[in-house]
Amino acid sequence: MTTFPGGTSVTRLSVYSEHGGTPHLHTVSTEAYLVVGGSGLLQTLDTGGLRETPLSAGTTVWFPPGTIHRAVDHGDLDVVVIMSNAGLPEAGDAVMTFPAEVVADRERYRAAARLDGDPDRAVRRRRNLALEGFQQLVEATEKGEPEPLERFYDAAAALVRPALGGWRAIVEAATHRAGDMIDALDRGDGSHLRRSGVRTAEPSAPPRWGMCGRLGAYDVTEGIG
Repeated sequence: MTTFPGGTSVTRLSVYSEHGGTPHLHTVSTEAYLVVGGSGLLQTLDTGGLRETPLSAGTTVWFPPGTIHRAVDHGDLDVVVIMSNAGLPEAGDAVMTFPAEVVADRERYRAAARLDGDPDRAVRRRRNLALEGFQQLVEATEKGEPEPLERFYDAAAALVRPALGGWRAIVEAATHRAGDMIDALDRGDGSHLRRSGVRTAEPSAPPRWGMCGRLGAYDVTEGIG
C-alpha cells in the first residue's frame, strides 16, 4: 500500500481466481478500482439492489462507504485500488457480510474474520461464510425486503464503534501535512516547495492475503529520489 499526502492509499490487487473475493463494505472509506489487466466483474449491493459491473483493462469504478462489494476474476484480473482514509481499512473499517447472527456478536465476528493456520484455507473459509450472508442479503433485497440490509448496516456500525477514537488519530496523522503547508503559505513561507522531487517505491514485502485477492504493499516512508 502506498500512502500519499491527504490520506489516499494505492494498492495493487491480484483478484483470487477461484470464486472471487469476500463481500464486504467500508464504513468510512471510499474505494476505486482502476483495472490494468485481465477481466472480471464487480458485484455490489446497496439499498438500490444487486449490480454486476463488468471489469476490463481501462475500466474505472468507485463506490462510497456502505457499498457491499466483491471482485470476481474471469481471467487474470489485475486492479490498482485507490482508497481514501489510508490506514482505516487495516484498522477495521471493512466489515464482511457474515450471516446476521455472526455480525451481531463482536466476538463471533472476530473469530470468523481471523486468518488462522494455512492462509489459503482460512481465506476460503472466511469468503464462503461471507458469501452465505451476502446471498441472504441479496435474496431479501430482491424480494423487496429492506430490513435485513438495514440490520446489517446497524450491526456494522456497532462493530466498528469501539475503534473510532483510534481512527480519528489515523485520519488526523494522514491529513495534517496539507494543513501545515496551507498555514505556512498563509505566513508567506514556501520552504516546503524546495523539498520537492520525484519518489519511487519498491515492494516492501511479499503480497499479503486480502479480502478480494493478493495485495501488493509498498513502503514510501522515505521514497527513492
